[in-house]
Amino acid sequence: MIAAHHHVVDGTRLQTDQRLEADVLIVGTGAGGGVAAELLAKSGLRVIMLETGPLQLGRDFNMQEQRAYNRLYAEGANLATADHGIAILRGRAVGGGTTVNWTTSLRTPDQTLGYWVNRFGLAEVSAEKLAPWFDWAERRFNIKPWGIAPNANNDVLRSGCARLGLQWAVIPRNVSGCANLGYCGMGCPLDAKQSMLVTTIPGALEYGASLYVRTRAWKLEIRRDRVEALIAQALDAKSINPTGVTLRIRATHYLLAGGAIHSPALLMRSHAPDPYRVLGKRSFLHPTSTSLARMPTAVDGYYGAPQSIYSDHYQWPDGAEGPAGFKLEVPPIHPGLAAGIFGWHGRKLAAGMQDLPRLNILLALQRDGFDEQSPGGEVQLQGDGRGILDYPLNDHLWDGVRRAWHAMAEIQFAAGACAVMPGHLGGEFDTSLAGIRAQIDRLPLAPYQAALFSAHLMGGCGMGANPRASVIAASGRHHQLENLTVVDGSVFPTSVGANPQLSIFAHSARITTGLVRELKSGALPDMP
Repeated sequence: MIAAHHHVVDGTRLQTDQRLEADVLIVGTGAGGGVAAELLAKSGLRVIMLETGPLQLGRDFNMQEQRAYNRLYAEGANLATADHGIAILRGRAVGGGTTVNWTTSLRTPDQTLGYWVNRFGLAEVSAEKLAPWFDWAERRFNIKPWGIAPNANNDVLRSGCARLGLQWAVIPRNVSGCANLGYCGMGCPLDAKQSMLVTTIPGALEYGASLYVRTRAWKLEIRRDRVEALIAQALDAKSINPTGVTLRIRATHYLLAGGAIHSPALLMRSHAPDPYRVLGKRSFLHPTSTSLARMPTAVDGYYGAPQSIYSDHYQWPDGAEGPAGFKLEVPPIHPGLAAGIFGWHGRKLAAGMQDLPRLNILLALQRDGFDEQSPGGEVQLQGDGRGILDYPLNDHLWDGVRRAWHAMAEIQFAAGACAVMPGHLGGEFDTSLAGIRAQIDRLPLAPYQAALFSAHLMGGCGMGANPRASVIAASGRHHQLENLTVVDGSVFPTSVGANPQLSIFAHSARITTGLVRELKSGALPDMP
């Protein structure tokens, strides 16, 4: 646990400009930055971590949605793509997304890794070569298939798939001593979730690292092919507005782990070399659609492990390329989150809330980036210099949404649903599969009508062997900046095709261990 003797500085309390030095400066404390921090500090290197959000501990998590969304999520959980067509849930606190996610911990699919090897020349990330890093991460974060029976909400997916003969499996979760509360998205009050907040960040601090919170990395000072310093801003108590105090940090090496919007945006603000105009391009987010079902008895989707069952039956129907495949999972159904997914208002929303105990929601995470018709989005800078993701919606994506609605409706009816409706503002509950199929086929597919969201930001600093088509090499090193490395989800050249947490753990450990061996020979003999 983060303790009083650890060196933690809150940017709101800084009164004068700071000048700091380190061997390695890490921007971000999520899955990538947290793993990197512990490995680097353990090796004896001087490490500074920067986090835009606040430090919130288990005692601060009271399982109240409004408080959690305001304190732990970017934009108070109101973040969206540039046109507001896709809502984005992104953690913003020490631990990043690992503090607020639903603990799903799946390895990068072999099909995805094979595609990266063949399409992007990334022989270093084959399934065989990554296996030891997945093994390490699963041990470090106690990742195991969930051993308790799924709650009734998740059991809808399991039973529906079983009755239709479709593939399904139990989700591995990064928990220890979990009480099956079901409020993972609001921070774990028991510290059972093995997030960076309770594992690697305290580990790095115990080895002498420093942590600066409510401190935003703003600009890299670059000279020729090296970063010479980073300028950061101390922020107010809401982690939004600069206080006027700045920090100038010099380091031997710089690690970016701010996420798939902030890492590209930081490089853009810094006018980092981008000779082939690839920075910020090919950004992905698993566009996610939903299907609602009214069940005959209560499923109480706000209790129990939020996600414990998944299905990849529709994930790779035609191989990696072609029509987009999708992974099926089940989200928790807390009132605030559900209201946002419904998009309803007035009497319809009131009726939906009364029905909440009986409602099941399935979600389909669409695999984007594997086809020419799925180029992803682009990170851009807003007028105030902050990053935003522009993600156009096209026919390729809409085809995946419609197919996913059909698949989810069939599964829900097979599981005994009384009525089903697609996640669309014009959708209505229908009591028959034939009726819901006809409704799905006639609903207009357009932004602001089909309810789409994402919690998985990827790409924008994609890795690849060819500098003309990628930002970083397989080593994580920037192609043009010799002392800058990226270790977050922005490195993925396509979407993962699975919840990305474990993928980021493994890639960060792989990349960071290579860096440690370079900066401090002989360190970490126990790593793969």
